[in-house]
Amino acid sequence: MINKRLAITQPYIFPYINYFHLIEASDKIIFYDDISYITAGWINRNRILLGGKDLLITIPVKGASQNKKTCEVLVLMDEKFKKKTYKQLEHAYCKAPYYNEVMEVICKTFSRPFESISDVAIHSIVEVYRYLGKELVYDRSSECSPETFGMWKSDRLIEITKQQGFSNYVNVIWGEEIHKKDYFSAQGVNLEYLSSLDVSYKQFKNEFVPLLSIVDVLMFNHPDEVKEMMKKFKIE
Repeated sequence: MINKRLAITQPYIFPYINYFHLIEASDKIIFYDDISYITAGWINRNRILLGGKDLLITIPVKGASQNKKTCEVLVLMDEKFKKKTYKQLEHAYCKAPYYNEVMEVICKTFSRPFESISDVAIHSIVEVYRYLGKELVYDRSSECSPETFGMWKSDRLIEITKQQGFSNYVNVIWGEEIHKKDYFSAQGVNLEYLSSLDVSYKQFKNEFVPLLSIVDVLMFNHPDEVKEMMKKFKIE
């Protein structure tokens, strides 16, 4: 696919705006759902704004272990968790301009029966795109390239990119320490790096708290404004 880009990344629950920059920079996203689960990572948690400060919200999981793939970690999203989380979101955002619309997005995500945390995380991103009226072209590594599991990091990314019919692969800039352009190029894949530009907006009358969940962005901004924020990145 000439001049088209593939991106591969772990799924996260309602991730921050920079995550969406990577999706927007690519023509297709592969959710890396069969790599080792990171117990102290952000797959099942994110931050919202409450009282001018960030508040961590965590989706409970069962048997979380780095010896398991993300798609194997079960989610425990019971009614007690939902009730508590909805109440926290109400306290945090009931006066935000798009509270009702965004709560509907969240409820749609949490109301479906899921087995794994990766399912919840992927669906949260899908629901954001539906809300924005945008197309999301994606697949899961566990379904499209399970035979590549166990390959070395860069080699697996290269192999999946080729399998998908792409010659351009885009990664976030901090991946520069791990993945080298020369190595990718020698195997027929053009590696590009994405840097997010500054994204800020009005959060009530508080001093701006950056890098919160996309939930925060959606609460305070019209969908058209959010779509413009998703374009605030550069590729090199």
